[in-house]
Amino acid sequence: MADRVSAVVVNHEAGEALITCVASLRAEGVAEVTVVDNASSDRSTEALLGADGDVRLVQTGSNLGYGAAANRGIAVSRSELVLVSNPDVAVHRGALAVLADALGADPALAIVGPLILESDGRRYPSARRFPSLVDAAGHALLGDIAPDNGFTRRYRMGDCDVDQRAEVDWVSGACFLARRRALEELGGFDESYFMYAEDTDLCWRARRAGWGVAYVPEAVVTHRQGVSTARRPYRMLVAHHRSVFHFAARTQQGWRRLALPATAVFLALRLGVMCARQALAALRSGARPAE
Repeated sequence: MADRVSAVVVNHEAGEALITCVASLRAEGVAEVTVVDNASSDRSTEALLGADGDVRLVQTGSNLGYGAAANRGIAVSRSELVLVSNPDVAVHRGALAVLADALGADPALAIVGPLILESDGRRYPSARRFPSLVDAAGHALLGDIAPDNGFTRRYRMGDCDVDQRAEVDWVSGACFLARRRALEELGGFDESYFMYAEDTDLCWRARRAGWGVAYVPEAVVTHRQGVSTARRPYRMLVAHHRSVFHFAARTQQGWRRLALPATAVFLALRLGVMCARQALAALRSGARPAE
């Protein structure tokens, strides 16, 4: 694995999770690990270098967002296969070899994603379809309160066998393995996305260019979600809704573009509701506002 895979980890105040992430990559035999730090203030990179002095550290100087930081790491890495990962991901034994073999077996694949488990062992729906406007709206309205609704199930591929490999529309950017040639052809992540949907956009452009995207559940990782984003929940909510609209504006064609003004209004209303829910939850818990 030492020569086959380079790893790029985007860090922003992930604390001790960053050390765990890099250690799991080392255990998989990854020799070249690049950590791109988005102006962390928690000394997580200093702690990492104390634990692993061979890590290449790229300091961005400011919080560029996930895709832009990942592009910086990809640019200085060397291997033909590049793992892009959140800092709060731990790779299970054998996962990278399985992902690398999947890319090696099918030269038409650009990106492969593993099975992602949450910290409590539940499966995270990391392989998804590009949603229609109807499914996107239904998921946005009902996904949190009735997660088994038909809109969400279609979007999250709830009708598919989660234990079988499959070509999919897109896989989560929390952790995936990509072919460098494809990333270079696509120009990497679109840096106009600060956070969220940059993975959806990358896979959408890959598929439009004729590349394949696959879900490989034999490869497993664990993702401790929200380690850094929980520090700034309101900023993340704004970024999420802005990115969703940006992706919709890019991908909707023909008569569907007529729905974009209504989509913008809907997302603005949903953002207001989500921010209010966040504030109410903070008040109930007695926590101070994060922003």
